[in-house]
Amino acid sequence: MTDDDPAEFAAWLRLREAADAAARAPEFVALLRDRPAAGPLAVHDLGCGVGSVVRWLAPQLPGAQRWTLYDRDAALLARAAGTGELRADDGAPVQVRTRRADLTRLTAADLAGAGLITASALLDMLTAEELDRMVDACVGAGCPTLLMVSVTGRVAFTPAEPLDAELAAAFNDHQRRTVDGRRLLGPDAVDAAVAAFDRRGVDVRRRPSPWRLGPDDGELITAWLTGWLAAAGEQRPELAGPARAYARRRLDQIAAGRLRVELGHDDLLVGLG
Repeated sequence: MTDDDPAEFAAWLRLREAADAAARAPEFVALLRDRPAAGPLAVHDLGCGVGSVVRWLAPQLPGAQRWTLYDRDAALLARAAGTGELRADDGAPVQVRTRRADLTRLTAADLAGAGLITASALLDMLTAEELDRMVDACVGAGCPTLLMVSVTGRVAFTPAEPLDAELAAAFNDHQRRTVDGRRLLGPDAVDAAVAAFDRRGVDVRRRPSPWRLGPDDGELITAWLTGWLAAAGEQRPELAGPARAYARRRLDQIAAGRLRVELGHDDLLVGLG
């Protein structure tokens, strides 16, 4: 799923919100809860989309919070700003403001005063150079960074089919494609991020955060599968024919409640010490 159509992309973000929330590593939230805070916690959320992270995380953290939500898309920021009143775990107030910005150009100065930096489903859309700049900004801010639900390229279907691996490889290559002169990291982004933080001597914790989708997730599986197959076919046009028959079988399985999908992601908690 791309962000070429803002309304369609916003709908996709809303559709995946519950699956993202269920996938994220709960132990990282527990570690963040245990950190003492001298005053309101300033959280900077990079690539906020429709505001999924603040809705998920703010109510799990104690104490007053001030969130700054960043995105390049004004329409997404408007949706995020409409999240409504939020409260911390202990009932303390949560303030939310938005800022339109090019995430690939943020610096440590932009994040000054942050007590926590967050991002979800962002890393794969960056280039190696952009990721390096983002890591510099996060390290320079001098606070923990929580990077969540970053794709790893692994997908497992139940029941399995012989074409699964070939389609997955084509999709992963598509995610590494060059767009407007930018070569995206795609499923290599998590390893690249870990290496970038390691080079700067910053502690990194890594945990799996896979989507585990089943009979109750038919709408999400259908939307994801449609985009997955379209990208694989675009990358390797010779797969388009076999993919059509494959899609019919998979859609029949979804309708019958017989398809399960595990889609690999990882979470990173950086700089907690």
